[in-house]
Amino acid sequence: MSNTLLKCITPIDGSVYVERQLAGAVEVETAAQRARSAQLEWSAAPIAERQRLLGAAVDAFVADTRPIAEEITRQMGRPIAHSPFEVAGFEERARYMIDAAPAALADLDAGPKEGFSRFVRRRPLGVVLVMAPWNYPYLTAVNSVVPALMAGNAVLLKHSAQTPLCAERFGAAFAAAGLPEGLFQHLHLAHDTALGLIGSGDVDFVAFTGSVPGGHAVQQAAARQFIGTGLELGGKDPAYVRADADVDHAIANVMDGVFFNAGQSCCGVERIYVHAQVHDAFVAGAVEAARALRLGDPLDPATTLGPMVRTSAADWVRAHIDEAVSRGARALVDTAQFAADEPGTPYLAPQILVDVDHSMRVMYEETFGPVAGIMKVESDDQAIRLMNDSPFGLTASIWTRDAQAALAIGERIATGTCFMNRCDYLDPALAWTGVKDSGRGCTLSRIGYEQLTRPKSYHLRTRW
Repeated sequence: MSNTLLKCITPIDGSVYVERQLAGAVEVETAAQRARSAQLEWSAAPIAERQRLLGAAVDAFVADTRPIAEEITRQMGRPIAHSPFEVAGFEERARYMIDAAPAALADLDAGPKEGFSRFVRRRPLGVVLVMAPWNYPYLTAVNSVVPALMAGNAVLLKHSAQTPLCAERFGAAFAAAGLPEGLFQHLHLAHDTALGLIGSGDVDFVAFTGSVPGGHAVQQAAARQFIGTGLELGGKDPAYVRADADVDHAIANVMDGVFFNAGQSCCGVERIYVHAQVHDAFVAGAVEAARALRLGDPLDPATTLGPMVRTSAADWVRAHIDEAVSRGARALVDTAQFAADEPGTPYLAPQILVDVDHSMRVMYEETFGPVAGIMKVESDDQAIRLMNDSPFGLTASIWTRDAQAALAIGERIATGTCFMNRCDYLDPALAWTGVKDSGRGCTLSRIGYEQLTRPKSYHLRTRW
């Protein structure tokens, strides 16, 4: 055990909410050995048995919704009115992936050939390391943890230092369900220790969600071994509101995509392109939606916008806003109406910017906060060019009454997911993936099982 303490500082008031000792090299090696041993037996368990045990773990987790929701709020600042939705989302994704496992892991028949039986079988990789972030601490982790276990792997979970209790909640649910000892373990790790584990040869796959620099570090560490990585690294997700859109519907939903979780979402809406015919009406509605938010103590059920995770994160957003305004953008929300907004704190008022362009950081860097820039466009072609003018490619949303137009536009946008008339949502039946700096690999859906298994071919001569 390391002598170094992990300290979770709550953004609510800056106090220390959780302290834990970080694991040392010996503890990490022991955990990896236990995982390897447990995985050998688990991989032989029938899929129906894995479904039963993991289903029981989901039941145990959901039974603790209220305390789990409060812990989310205290650890990272999301309003208590919103935190229970993450538990519901966890359940939706976990149960879908559990139910999808038999079909996803079924043998692939190569077809008839006289005198032979030929098929491809999905085999577990071994030990999977999941590295999860703080912004959606359960929704990001469940995407890999549950299908990795269902596929017959053991899992080591390293959670963000901001949300250590989330890792422990996973462990408690699996223990309550009776999973074999050592099959799932959580480790509180320093970054260097985690990178050392990746390069040690003790893990067979790494599922990482976090920043682009973090993804590069994981990839470099993994390069010491012949192991795979799944990297979800963020986004600068655009919305395009066409002239034929239902403007009221678009305003309500796009603004939710901008401001929910204080904008701290990899697939949140950060830049908006609006056709000239509906631009003014959309901007007016967007400003009204921002002004209607209540910024304050996230433990107050009336709060709809909590603090950002830390002051440095809020200062990053403030710098994006200030730089845009200095270059000619206009900030349309009077932050003076938000009493809780204070420089030098993580409490940050929402903002809508117009007269923006792609020379401004707020339109090309990941801002990760409660602000969006709105640009007027004259055509689909102009909107597509601007949406693609980004190093990221996670999601894009198109707001229109014309499904064929949305599909045609979606075919030309470099993203992993294209939405029509909704945004900022992961459907567990669909592949979750990104392009460019948004990462590599895929979670969720039946396809999500492919990176957590390896194909093994059987070529059996039955007559000779």
